[in-house]
This record gives sequence, structure tokens and C-alpha cells, in this order.
Amino acid sequence: MPAIRQKLLDWYDEAGRDLPWRHTRDPYAVWVSEVMLQQTRVETVIPYYQRFLESFPTPQALAEADEDAVLSCWSGLGYYRRARLLHAGVREVVAQYGGKVPEDADARRALPGVGRYTAGAIGSIAFDKEEPIVDGNVTRVLARLLRIETQVGTSATTKRLWSEAAQLVPGERPGDFNQALMELGAMICTPKRPRCDSCPVTEQCEALARGEVERLPVKRERRPPTEVDLAAVVATRGRGADRQVWLVKGNQPLFGGLWGVPMAEDNARAALTEAGLRARLASAPVGEVEHVLTHRRLRVDVYRASAAQGSESDTRRPFTIEDLEKVGISTLTRKVLAATFRG
Repeated sequence: MPAIRQKLLDWYDEAGRDLPWRHTRDPYAVWVSEVMLQQTRVETVIPYYQRFLESFPTPQALAEADEDAVLSCWSGLGYYRRARLLHAGVREVVAQYGGKVPEDADARRALPGVGRYTAGAIGSIAFDKEEPIVDGNVTRVLARLLRIETQVGTSATTKRLWSEAAQLVPGERPGDFNQALMELGAMICTPKRPRCDSCPVTEQCEALARGEVERLPVKRERRPPTEVDLAAVVATRGRGADRQVWLVKGNQPLFGGLWGVPMAEDNARAALTEAGLRARLASAPVGEVEHVLTHRRLRVDVYRASAAQGSESDTRRPFTIEDLEKVGISTLTRKVLAATFRG
């Protein structure tokens, strides 16, 4: 174990990527980066991370922001539940801990949205605590390094992975070590065509010794995404520079908390009715968009509707085109709007 630690740290010092969140030990900034990096590529996260911290540089600033401002800054990054939980967790930090992220691991894990992985990342990177982390990259590295043959995602495998990670992390620079494990999985020990000739721990890798690198880790079979047909309506009022688009919030379970155009399965008229709007609906769609989520593939027929009317509320109101940049809307809604105004 000591040999693995030192080899990984030496490799990380030389080969680790220069990423913005690696220039800080501010626990709040580390927290933001780790939440954004969940299920999202590093290249995608970088500009969002920088803009988010420019908009909300401190826990206090984020806690005082309303949800629309937070989701607007997050808009396009996806998995919006992460943003809402981060917002809730930071508000609790401000209310309970005076705006300082707690050093105590149990206190961190009690915060909304902070699970074992996020707590360990904050603890090791920001507070230099010997706390393990296990994510997809670490899972792949450990499964190959230690030849773990049980299926990923089972309770037995998860328990084994966290136990092995906990045995590896004690020692100097636990935060850098955890990042080295993740970096190895991201850059060298990749899911396909791993670069074993560039790996710093080939001598310790049991999977490589047995020629089983491509076979491990043993994954669960993924179900194909469910196909869902939707109708979306871009309902407008006014013309030219005065044109406004009606958006609603809360009627789309896949994008809860975000503003979106009226949408329903297969039926444009039903979409308007459910949104509480009256409008002149076009008889045929002006376009079609596809949007793939983790478990669903959405095919959306896009309709126009004009002279739209409805009572304004906290969950239904018209926006100017400029206003759309100030609120949280999903990538799907952006695609729908683009298809409408392009068509």
C-alpha cells in the first residue's frame, strides 16, 4: 500500500491536469466543484464552475440568492437536483455554522445533498483529513488494481471498494492522493483502451498481470432508455421586440424547479390546457428535437402558438427573450426555443 500511494502521488505531481479547483483548498469551492463533476465531464464543468463562483463567491452569497438565480447559473449543466441540493446545503451551513463548512465528517454528511463521496472529497482536499472517496473512476482503478471480480453496484462490492479506499488514503497529502486515484481513472485507467504502458502502478496491478484489464470492473447490464414522445408548445404574445414567451414551472417532473415551455405526452392542446393557457395553436409542428437523459430518450414535436393568454403567477408567466438568460431553463427547453425561432 505505501508503494502504491507514493507512486500515485509522484505521477500526479508530474502528470495531473491543471484544473481551476485544484488551485484552492476553500471547502466551499471544493464542494461546488465536486457537485458539478458528478456525472459531468471536466471540460464541460470548467466554465460553469468559474461563472458560478463569480456569481456566488461565498456561501453567504449563494445562501442569499433565490432559486431562479442559482438555476440560471446552472442552466445547461443538467441534473438540476444537484444545484437545488447544493443551494439547500449551503443555506444550512450559513444558518448552522456561520457560513463555514464544518470540518467534522458527520456534520458534513448531515448536510443536504452531501453523501459519503462529497463529504470525503471536501474532508481530504480542503481539510487534509484521511477520508476515502469512491466514484466511478476510483471504482475502475481499484477493481483492476485489486482484481475485484464482483459486480459493481452490489452492496458487497461497494463495501469492499470503500474498505480498500480507506486503507489506501492514510498518509501524507490525502487530498492529493484521492485526486490522483480519480485522475488515474480519468486519464490512464479508462473504460476502454486503457493506457497501461503509461500507468505508474502496473507492477501492482493484478488485472494486468492476468490479462484481465478489459474485463474489469464487472458492470451491471444497462437497460436501454425508455422512448417518450412529447409535444411542446412555444406560446407567445406580442410581436417583434415586444414578443414574450410563456413559461411554466413545476409541471415537468424531469426538470422540477426549472422554467419550461408547456409540454405533454403526444398532445399539444393538452400541454396548453395543463399549463393554464389559451392561445391560437398551429395545426402542425414547426420542428422536432431529441433529448437523451440517463434513462429516457425524448422525441419532442415542437408547436407554435400565438396570442397566448393566462393569469400570471409564481409558476406561470411570460418572459422576454432577454429575460430567458436570467432564469433557470433546461437544455431541452433551449432546444425547443431554438427550433421554434429557427423554423
